[in-house]
Amino acid sequence: MDLGTVAIWGLAFALTLVLAAWCTPRAWWRRPNVRAAAVLAGGTLALGLPCSRMLPSASAPAPVQAAVAAVGPAAGARYRVVDDLNLRADHGVRAARTRVLRAGTVVSATGATDGDWWRVRAKVDGRDVEGWASSLWLRRTDEGH
Repeated sequence: MDLGTVAIWGLAFALTLVLAAWCTPRAWWRRPNVRAAAVLAGGTLALGLPCSRMLPSASAPAPVQAAVAAVGPAAGARYRVVDDLNLRADHGVRAARTRVLRAGTVVSATGATDGDWWRVRAKVDGRDVEGWASSLWLRRTDEGH
């Protein structure tokens, strides 16, 4: 959370306190109660949400994200299978499963992709196999577990 976001929400809370003090009966504020908490929470949300929506997003602009997503894995890049993973004849969950790659298996990307589906190569039981796998179950070999 950046400083601007914290400032917006702090200002919304402070403004809610001031408005609540002016617009509600004094008896509500003598002791902490659910009604007072609801007024503070509701007022802070009502004032903070519209203001926080006006702040610029911290994420990369859409064209940059699309360019990064479109690149995909480099041919020969190595990845580790996170959990048992189905290797398929084609991309998609309806494609025939050719084998299961066990967690920890290291695969190499061929460079062919279709969305989250990557064509990969692996050595299983001493044999080279190739097929399509969901990239959601792959992590770079230099990443921690």
